Amino acid sequence: MNSYHVFGTINTFFTVISVYGVYSQLNTIWRRKINIDIAETPTALLSINQFTVSYLAYFSFFIYGYSIEPFNHYMVWPRLIATLIVGTILYEIWRDRKDRRSWCVFLCSIICLLLGMAGLFWGHTFVDEGRQVSTIIIVVISLLIAQGYFHQIRLIVRSGSTGAVDLKMSQFIFMMDISTILFALSMGMSIGWPLMLLAITSATTKIVIMYLFHWVNTSDIAQHRREYYLRS
Repeated sequence: MNSYHVFGTINTFFTVISVYGVYSQLNTIWRRKINIDIAETPTALLSINQFTVSYLAYFSFFIYGYSIEPFNHYMVWPRLIATLIVGTILYEIWRDRKDRRSWCVFLCSIICLLLGMAGLFWGHTFVDEGRQVSTIIIVVISLLIAQGYFHQIRLIVRSGSTGAVDLKMSQFIFMMDISTILFALSMGMSIGWPLMLLAITSATTKIVIMYLFHWVNTSDIAQHRREYYLRS
């Protein structure tokens, strides 16, 4: 068993764990919907920017996995599942907020998924084109991840609260990011560099998010901002 299969198996394992983390976030939303003692809305402080970017990140890995030779099963199927779960979170955000922006984001996610599935089943004759497109998407999404998570980080810092943000999701995705970096190295830089770029960007943002969970529980500034946020 060479390093490709070893790190591919490890990455699949941690991707499945990250999927559980994303499901944990979805479950947090569902619990908040039925908990009448919570004053905040079910998706309070969840950045739609962040989850849109997360959706596109999983989606781009999904496309990239079936656009390269050989077909990368380690990458495709776990990312497809994650894409579906994050898409459900976008649906819950739209249901909760009922605004035009969240509706447009959810609609675009459905369209992307349908196009991606079409590429999976009928795009084998456009492998090179699919790889080029997915590489561009991954590079763009790496930039959007930095922007999207900066927006989430700013929301937490300004409010002094993590709201509906789920810690497990960040922890599990961080573990997946580290394994993705190792997997990308085993694939060779010529193929794996887009994955490494996105994983490093994502891992950096998760470190900041995880620190903020500690910050909101220990900082006097966070407490004051939290009190002000609840009064406003």
